[in-house]
Amino acid sequence: PAMTRITNPDHPHRALLGEAARFVVVGGIATAVHYGIYYLLLSYIVANVAYATGYVLSFIANFVLTSHFTFGTAPSVRKLAGFSGAHVVNFVLHMVLLNVFLMVGVPKALAPLPVFAIAIPVNFVLVRLAFKGRRKRRH
Repeated sequence: PAMTRITNPDHPHRALLGEAARFVVVGGIATAVHYGIYYLLLSYIVANVAYATGYVLSFIANFVLTSHFTFGTAPSVRKLAGFSGAHVVNFVLHMVLLNVFLMVGVPKALAPLPVFAIAIPVNFVLVRLAFKGRRKRRH
């Protein structure tokens, strides 16, 4: 079976699957912080400002956890720059998607949920590039 092969310590995708699993955990924490701040602020400020505030505050925790837990590396300026670049792209994607879902009538309290479903996988690819760089394929 395929899973038996992947659980083999020598399987070439085992490390990637571990990173993806840890990314999901860290992403879950960052998403919960992001959504919690958004939801709490929504009664006091407009949705876009509440969303942006949650995003920025979750970004800080996300970088530290991604460095140490997801990829097992020490934070560095280079990684912060790559992580920041990935998150600038991700932030624009979030804001565009949030506004699309709000325009089509998704309630404000629920609009971030489909945004997360789309943006999180895109973010994994971008962040992994920032921390690991491109790997040459074996032929």
